[in-house]
Amino acid sequence: MAILSFTVVLLALMVAGLILGFFVLARQVGILHERVAPVGAMINDSGPKVGELSPVFSLDSLTGGKVNLGQPSGKHSLVFFLSPTCPICKKLLPALKSIQKSEAGWLSVVLASDGDQPRHEQLIATQKLEGFPYVLSEHLGVTYRVARLPFAVLLDEQGVVRAKGLVNSREQLESLFNALETGYASVQELVSKTAS
Repeated sequence: MAILSFTVVLLALMVAGLILGFFVLARQVGILHERVAPVGAMINDSGPKVGELSPVFSLDSLTGGKVNLGQPSGKHSLVFFLSPTCPICKKLLPALKSIQKSEAGWLSVVLASDGDQPRHEQLIATQKLEGFPYVLSEHLGVTYRVARLPFAVLLDEQGVVRAKGLVNSREQLESLFNALETGYASVQELVSKTAS
């Protein structure tokens, strides 16, 4: 009987220790959550700056029609730079399709790249991108100083750059819209202003 009592007391102490350990770890996770700021799109400082008027472009789309960027229009424009060889770009295509569908009333999503046209036509066919304007223009990428992909630029209806940056995840892509809503160029700028 003494062994059974000893075992029950030992198990109760172990359970109490596990509960205490759980609360200590939960507290540490909370502290880390406060310390680690959210990461939005990684902005580069070259090219047209946030708040500046974008250069005007009138480009032919591989999916038909003309694409006009940087001039007054009735909608905001999200220009998403991609490549047929970029795996992260392909992973973001479902998010772009969802954004295009749900935000069609105020936003036009434009896919942009440069290079070999047949490879892009194959990407359009395999990824079912016929519903997007898709432009090939080396000059567009050079103007926005696109160094790495995937990269996105959000223009307002007047053609002003409202947000831009390297977007490696859906969260970073959505941070461009957060920048538009809050008026801050990036999530980092918003966090630094609210923290002070």
